[in-house]
Order: sequence, then structure tokens, then C-alpha cells
Amino acid sequence: MDSFDTIQILGTLLPSLITGVVAFYFFKLHLKNETHRRNSQLLKAEKKQSLSLRLQAYERIALFLERSNPNQLLVRIKPLSKDKAAYCSLLLKTIEQEFEHNLTQQIYITEATWNIVVSSKNATVQLLHEMATDDGIPESQDLREALLKKGLKSPPPSAIALSALKNEVLQLL
Repeated sequence: MDSFDTIQILGTLLPSLITGVVAFYFFKLHLKNETHRRNSQLLKAEKKQSLSLRLQAYERIALFLERSNPNQLLVRIKPLSKDKAAYCSLLLKTIEQEFEHNLTQQIYITEATWNIVVSSKNATVQLLHEMATDDGIPESQDLREALLKKGLKSPPPSAIALSALKNEVLQLL
């Protein structure tokens, strides 16, 4: 084989080789872009799903705060007897059950807001204990009335937590 044949073969193969390299480069670039696009779509779908779950958690926590509001609680749960200690226990048990039912929602909200929710629950429990140990309140119906009167004078502990919860939801949207 002489040098002319080699040049002729190279002249024929070189454009094909260059075309192949360019095609490979563009194909690789196209695959990279497609992979990135698919990943972006999956991430967007996951965020949408996650937002839906988080909003449901905020709704459940808001419902807990409303249901543990002493004014709402007293309207829903009436005394079964005249025993104020038994009525207080019933109210506390109801709050604890509501809280335990919504305990898992804490993974969807910020730690600061969850701490406010827990503080709200604890403040409500403390309020019930204080009123139940007041010697000036002899019976369960009197306890109920005293708690309702106190609720009219000052906002319930859950109001602050509900406000924090609403602010956090607004930041999500």
C-alpha cells in the first residue's frame, strides 16, 4: 500500500470519524439534558406531594388547637357529675387524646412552631389544673362557668399557637 492509498483512506474515514465524535457528543449531551429534565419533573412532583402532606398536617394541628381551646372544649364536653375533679380529668384526658392523635404531625412543621403548639397544650392543661384546685369552685358546673368566664377575659393559649401556625403556612405558599 502506498501513501496515496493511506491518504485516500484517511480522507474517507476522517470525516466519518469526526461526524461520529460530534454525533456521540450531541447524543451524550441530549441524554444528560433528558436525565436532568426527568429529575426536575420528579422533584417537582415530589414537592407537590410533600406540600399537600404538609398542608394536611397544618390543618390537623389547627384543628387540635381549636379543639383544645378551653372555650370549645367546654362546649363539647359537658360534666357527667358534680365532681369537679372528675370533670377536670375528663377535660385533660380529652386534650391528651387529641394531642396523641396528632403527635406525628410534628414531622411536617418546624420545630419552633411545634414547640409553640406543645406550650399551648401545656398552658391549657395548667389553666385547667389551676381552676380545678381553686377552693372557691365547689362543683363541676361551677368550674365550667369559671373557665368560660376566664376565656371571655383573655385569649386562650391556643390563639398564639394558631397564629404561629398560620404564619408558617403563609411562608410555605
